[in-house]
Amino acid sequence: MERTHVPVLPTEVVEFLKLEQVNGGLFVDCTLGEGGHSALLLEHSPDSRLIGVDADATMIERARSFLGPLSSRVEFVQAWYDEFWNSYSGPRPHRILFDLGISTFHLSASGRGFAFRGDEPLDMRLSDSVRSAAELLENLSQEDLADILYVYGEERYSRRIAAAILRARDEHALRTTRDLAETVASAVPAAYRRGRNNPATRTFQAIRIAVNSELERLRAALPSALAALSADGGRMGVITFHSLEDRLVKWAFRAASGDDSAVGRSAVTAKHSNASKFAPKLIDTMVLPAGERIRILTRKPVLPSDEEVSANPASRSAKLRVVEKGTVEESR
Repeated sequence: MERTHVPVLPTEVVEFLKLEQVNGGLFVDCTLGEGGHSALLLEHSPDSRLIGVDADATMIERARSFLGPLSSRVEFVQAWYDEFWNSYSGPRPHRILFDLGISTFHLSASGRGFAFRGDEPLDMRLSDSVRSAAELLENLSQEDLADILYVYGEERYSRRIAAAILRARDEHALRTTRDLAETVASAVPAAYRRGRNNPATRTFQAIRIAVNSELERLRAALPSALAALSADGGRMGVITFHSLEDRLVKWAFRAASGDDSAVGRSAVTAKHSNASKFAPKLIDTMVLPAGERIRILTRKPVLPSDEEVSANPASRSAKLRVVEKGTVEESR
């Protein structure tokens, strides 16, 4: 078995989570993947233990294999991270990490249709507990599909692409990722097709987010994870890869810190038809256990270095935000 994924911002994760300060603590890696970040956490804190959460059973087994001897300090949990936090009743973790990026394994080797360069079934599921992309597209109206592409993919040609996808669907010409990518390309202007990114990039992102309810899960998980975090200097980091994710995390952290400017903020910056139907609401209130408070450690997100982007292009859009938890008495 060959490891395919390179964890992003490894130096920054170690630095901002201050792993050496919590040797013997409990960590939670909410997006285990192939275990790259989990290995970092465990190696820098050799007496700590970790709960590794992933919705995909395949990734659990890959992580178990790649972590090797470190696996003896890991409790592997197959679950969506929002479901994990909704039912969590264990000891309060000292460090929590979310890496919201899609694993390179899913993109290049899973065969589940996450990427537009191959010709795979329209699946895009991170777990078989949800419906596939094909099933989603089969049942959406043109208006709803356009709104999903606009909100989740921030796709400027969402209406044109949605119309083309429904025509292809009705003609039974939408079976694989290649069909979808070619349909998108046929719907957009020639200049857009010649841009830096493949014209199907935003459409694939939007459909994947909708299939896996990614933003809704993030919105549900953040308050529960923050509430569970240890108040004895506990730290939580979230790595995002697109603006909607980052906006949710940014304002959730601000709400948790008591910043009233978070109230009433929208996750979507422009109106488009009935887009509010799909736009995730920002978290503008946060209930923490009595006497606990959150301090934001990254007023601006931490970005990868030029060297990392050069070595690992997949890291170029990564952003890390980190908070620390303490007590009200400590802040006085």
